[in-house]
Amino acid sequence: MNKMIMLVYNEAIDDEVMEMLSRCALSNYTKLIKIYGKGKASGTHLGNDVWPGLNNILYIACKDGEAKQLTEEIRVARTTLGGEGIKAFTMPLEEIV
Repeated sequence: MNKMIMLVYNEAIDDEVMEMLSRCALSNYTKLIKIYGKGKASGTHLGNDVWPGLNNILYIACKDGEAKQLTEEIRVARTTLGGEGIKAFTMPLEEIV
């Protein structure tokens, strides 16, 4: 079975996230940049003086094994990157047309 991973992260760690993908040999993705957001743990990001910072989102279609490897990388990153937010949402991918 295939997976779709939606990876939401603080734009400040974009280089680190792209390195994670490289380590997992994942070269195909869709990236959305400068996204507003609000989360319980990550706070509000609206890119202004009151709520600085923005997020990026990656959509990554991959095989189960690749998804497991990437989610393990993300678990490690969540402990090593300190206050910079990163979160992954993994969903089954039924069909690619």
